[in-house]
Amino acid sequence: MEQYQWILSLLAVLLIGVSLLYQWSTTFNFYCKMALFHGWIILMATVLSPVVAVINGRNVENMKILRLCIKPLKYFCGIKITVQGSENLNIKEPYVIVSNHQSCIDLLGMAEVIPDGCVTIAKKELLYLGPIGWAVWICGLIFIDRKKKREAMATMDGIAETMRQDDIKIWVYPEGTRNQENTMLPFRRGAFHLALKAQVPIIPIVTCSLMATYNYKEKMFSPGHWTIQILPKIETKGLRVEDAMALAESTRHLMQDTFCEISRDVCRDTRQ
Repeated sequence: MEQYQWILSLLAVLLIGVSLLYQWSTTFNFYCKMALFHGWIILMATVLSPVVAVINGRNVENMKILRLCIKPLKYFCGIKITVQGSENLNIKEPYVIVSNHQSCIDLLGMAEVIPDGCVTIAKKELLYLGPIGWAVWICGLIFIDRKKKREAMATMDGIAETMRQDDIKIWVYPEGTRNQENTMLPFRRGAFHLALKAQVPIIPIVTCSLMATYNYKEKMFSPGHWTIQILPKIETKGLRVEDAMALAESTRHLMQDTFCEISRDVCRDTRQ
């Protein structure tokens, strides 16, 4: 009996110690939340993927299930999200969404706004991440090998041909990689080439700077508030594929201005 009491006392001390460390140490807090974030996604992918595969097979509609699994994480992480301009997604025709990409936790924002019938274009390496790769494949994600430009462009051309036929919406991160700086990286032309080829609108979605709540270098992940701005559609009808570069640059400037507008404190600090 005394032995059990000693074990329970030790566990109580450990729990109190962990609780205090979680509150006092930013780094420990960061790793706990990241472990929860990744662990939850891996768990959901492992448990639900086989069931979804049997019921629906590989289907774009499975993104609804993925979205429902990710959305609760914002509460555990203490993130409140405000979405502005949701009405701009109420378009009957297919379209291409272009969004800034700051970190892996962008998934929280994506889950908040991604419309039905929308899939993401992702790097091929994601396909080999065990249960996560299996889960996103089931959801119909489109994978491209960025090292093989000709194959990537051929894939984009194939998507353009089926977008209108299957009423599919596409989500692309045109920066091509994660970027937590206050200036967006030059946009790659793939998303704009796709929109011009399919003659469908582009809808920019901008998430404010996450620096106040998330900073990987400083190992900080704090509760906070995000703003996501959905901008009006940019028409591409009548434009040619050769206009992709100019379209990418003008869209980048528009999104950069919006980013600074909804991240005023961060951008003000940068300019001083």
